[in-house]
Amino acid sequence: MGVAVVADNRVGAGDNMGLCIVAKALPDGYTIAVTTPAIALSPSLYANLGHDAQKDLTPTARLAAIENVVLVHPDVPAKNLRDCVELARNQPGKLTYVSGGPSTTNHLANELLKSLEKIDMLHVPYKGATVAAVALMGAGVDEVIVSVASSLPYIRTGKVRPLAVLSQKRVAALPDVPTALESGVPGFTMSIWYGMLAPGRMPKELVTRLNQEAVKALGAADLRKSFATQGVDPWPGTPAEFDALIKSETARYAKIIERAGLKKE
Repeated sequence: MGVAVVADNRVGAGDNMGLCIVAKALPDGYTIAVTTPAIALSPSLYANLGHDAQKDLTPTARLAAIENVVLVHPDVPAKNLRDCVELARNQPGKLTYVSGGPSTTNHLANELLKSLEKIDMLHVPYKGATVAAVALMGAGVDEVIVSVASSLPYIRTGKVRPLAVLSQKRVAALPDVPTALESGVPGFTMSIWYGMLAPGRMPKELVTRLNQEAVKALGAADLRKSFATQGVDPWPGTPAEFDALIKSETARYAKIIERAGLKKE
């Protein structure tokens, strides 16, 4: 776009610190946010967000997605996802799963599996998904759900066994790993998606310009090559498509969080 773009990482409170800054910024197109499913999780997890996502933020572009994969320790006697489900069903509370912490997507993905299949598994939270994945290679834990990108090195060395990807179709990086649907667990999908937000009350012409530039960038050969090496799938979409995604995911996560018994902070 002919201007310098500065990445200002504001971590904390489930991404809400960064979103609050954008929500309070001038709607001139110079302050934007890249968000994750955190924006859909937060309404069910935090009593006071500091902003109203529907009024104070403008969905501008859907950007990309990273798919998740179910991994088990090689000692777990499960060759596919259905085997893992039956193992948990036959030994309630014995099969352990690790996560990056309570309310993370890899925690809620397993809570979704528990709800869909009416099984009981023991949650062992860690501080971060990467730490959880590493823990799986040690002793005492059985399963983790993490991004395909972060799991590839462990899969290739045989330190973990992939059972299923949580996407609508198979992932190019793991062509031999079936989807959860193919494995007999319909409805078990959960991606890590990314999208662009702008302050509320953004003029339509600015929203359109930002969306057009994002779509153009996502079509660039060098960016696509970089994404491919990281297991990232470009997923360009209109402001309306991104808005619909946020709303549908907010409703879906609300049900998962309620079933998991998680309370607002």
